[in-house]
Amino acid sequence: MNYTHFTSESVCAGHPDKICDQISDAILDKAIKIDPFSRVAVKTLVTKNHITIAGEVTCPKKINYELIARKVIKNLDYTNARFGFSHRSPINILIHQQSPDISTGVDTGGAGDQGMMFGYACRETPELMPMPIILAHRLVEKIDKLRKKTLSYLRPDGKSEVRVRYENQKPVAIEKIVIAAPHDPKVKTSKVKKDLYQKAVIPVLKKYKLKPPGLKHFVLNGTGKWEIGGPASDTGVTGRKIIVDTYGGMGRVGGGCFSGKDVSKVDRSAAYGARFVAKNIVGAKLADRCEIQVAYVIGQKLPICRSIETFGTAKKSQKIINSFAWELLDMSTESIINTLNLRRPIYEKTASYGHFGRKGFPWEKIVA
Repeated sequence: MNYTHFTSESVCAGHPDKICDQISDAILDKAIKIDPFSRVAVKTLVTKNHITIAGEVTCPKKINYELIARKVIKNLDYTNARFGFSHRSPINILIHQQSPDISTGVDTGGAGDQGMMFGYACRETPELMPMPIILAHRLVEKIDKLRKKTLSYLRPDGKSEVRVRYENQKPVAIEKIVIAAPHDPKVKTSKVKKDLYQKAVIPVLKKYKLKPPGLKHFVLNGTGKWEIGGPASDTGVTGRKIIVDTYGGMGRVGGGCFSGKDVSKVDRSAAYGARFVAKNIVGAKLADRCEIQVAYVIGQKLPICRSIETFGTAKKSQKIINSFAWELLDMSTESIINTLNLRRPIYEKTASYGHFGRKGFPWEKIVA
């Protein structure tokens, strides 16, 4: 990790892609509330005044997909038809059952798909996450809170971007912050910029004991204007924010997204397991930076590959680190699901502000 600068981005909960992720994961939560062994693979698309939900669901009871979607959209404050999208927009449902060819292998505890997954951890923040992505997440989370409580002129949707300077693999300064936030045009951009700098940028950086980059290094709405956000401006689809969902580009990512998939799909469960192992290696001070890679064959229980990279930061031998890792979690599908207790409705909350570096999720637990 020899970057002199690194930049990561995040998006608000009302970003079109995140609307889709939250709808898909709300459907997943409902299905596993009914039956923890429900199979779900759902994608959502939102665009101007329209929602489409498609995929495969195997569940013993009927699910009201439309009701779930409208509730998620309403909770994100898309209630004004003037924005070209709302909880009353038309919905098209295209959902059928999972393929029997897939379920044959999954029913015996095998992986629900082939593919490779990664987990990552480092000592840059208390969450053992890269600093650029953590700051980006905290900024959009703060913006969403401000929009609901004090800055009512803000509208749903938004983005953040943070550039961090590194020396000797360590973050030393925040050099630039970019925020995109749609707002009521009656409020001047200069006021919005001042408010967000004072009420979002400064408090978030202060929490991490970091110096703000200065107002001249803070960019709000790069074109100078943003009034209407959401699906009327930018079509959203489930699973398009893989980098936002993981490590902001610093750690590698696998080939599949998380949202809308039950945990038999290793795209999701193995990525959580790999984060758990990587975080515990760093948490146990066996290394300062760690990346885990695993790879699977559909229908088979054990991964065909398990690898650990510590980027020259290891404090113990590779043999000791390997032993620690695979005793903690052997990375079989069943081991991940059972050890982390993943068959429960916790997934809608993962679908905004990142899946990692947040309290309350079992893959974030340090065991020793």
